[in-house]
Amino acid sequence: MKVGGEAPAATDRSMATRMLALATLAFLVSFAVWGLVSPLAPVFRERYGLSGIEVGLLVAIPVLLGSLGRIPLGLLTDRFGGRLVFTALLVAMLVPLALVGLTNSYPALLGASLLLGIAGASFAVGVPFVSRWFPPERQGMALGIYGAGSGGTAISSFFAPRLADSIGWRATVWVFLPAVAVMAVAFWLLGRDAPGPAQAPQSLGERFGVMRRRPVAWVLALFYFVSFGGLVAMSVYLPTLLVDAYGLSRTDAGARTAGFVVLATLCRPLGGTLADRMPASAILNAVFLVVAALAIVLAFGPNFAVLTIAVLGIAAALGFGNGAVFKMVAELFPKETGTVTGVVGAAGGLGGFFPPLVVGAVFDVTGSYAIGFMLLSEFALGCLIVNLLALQRHALMLEPKSE
Repeated sequence: MKVGGEAPAATDRSMATRMLALATLAFLVSFAVWGLVSPLAPVFRERYGLSGIEVGLLVAIPVLLGSLGRIPLGLLTDRFGGRLVFTALLVAMLVPLALVGLTNSYPALLGASLLLGIAGASFAVGVPFVSRWFPPERQGMALGIYGAGSGGTAISSFFAPRLADSIGWRATVWVFLPAVAVMAVAFWLLGRDAPGPAQAPQSLGERFGVMRRRPVAWVLALFYFVSFGGLVAMSVYLPTLLVDAYGLSRTDAGARTAGFVVLATLCRPLGGTLADRMPASAILNAVFLVVAALAIVLAFGPNFAVLTIAVLGIAAALGFGNGAVFKMVAELFPKETGTVTGVVGAAGGLGGFFPPLVVGAVFDVTGSYAIGFMLLSEFALGCLIVNLLALQRHALMLEPKSE
């Protein structure tokens, strides 16, 4: 099977555009499924009498498998191509999606939600699939557009609470089954891997050797841990925060969370496109500075108007950061995009897994979310320092070493 390789010729641009649209739609559907549990968390909290840390675990658990699954799926995509791997992933998602709607207890729901997290691993499949269709000078734009598929969580945030109120939470979960099934068939029938020479088989050690030879990959993993992790953590816990701390209804909280996700989604392609025209490290300086400052504002429990401004500001900054980081991944690791995407993407997913647990535990003890927001600020400041020291002062670190 032909996988990866040279940048496509000009005659392939129309096909590249179609593949980008197809992959973005598949990613949108996958992330709608991945983000389905979070907007329904207030329903489950009331139904099962959950504590803060139990809610935190419930909304974070899908992120865990979605994070760890990115590593093997990135490797598989490098080897077998995105058409096969993305189709198989969409088919696999049908099983846990059906199981979530069959659960009758918190432990069963937790287990099914963990398996549902595989939908989040779709990111590591689409990035190498898309990047191989575009030349380096257009990859930031293309990957930014593909990353906009993460707005699928906005679909869940907006519609899931409303559907749950009208048809029940079980039927709400099952509404997504036909969409996933149709997307799997469409990707198999319409998807094409970029033309180019097949990659020679490599062992797992050889694949991950790039992480040892070029430690900048770990720097990018740290940046994505904060930029994408912060976005996921905010989006999965925001409905609970708005209901508990500000007294909003479930549907209102879901709609506002959807707005947060949509703004971050729209800013992601802008971040990638901007990184095609200027150093991505400079963009990240601004991103981390803005996030650090606005997280401190949130820590002081502001009124609702200030909260809205700060949350939307963080959404925009994180969206720009996501686009800039993956422009750098595709640019610096053109031959190992899937492998590095898997590791960097896993780091981002884990960045979304731990904060809800910490915030839930802190809230149970203190009755406040302040410590959680201060930790976000401190992590962002740490990334700013690393960016200045590792990427800007030591530019040679970005140059590929001769093999």
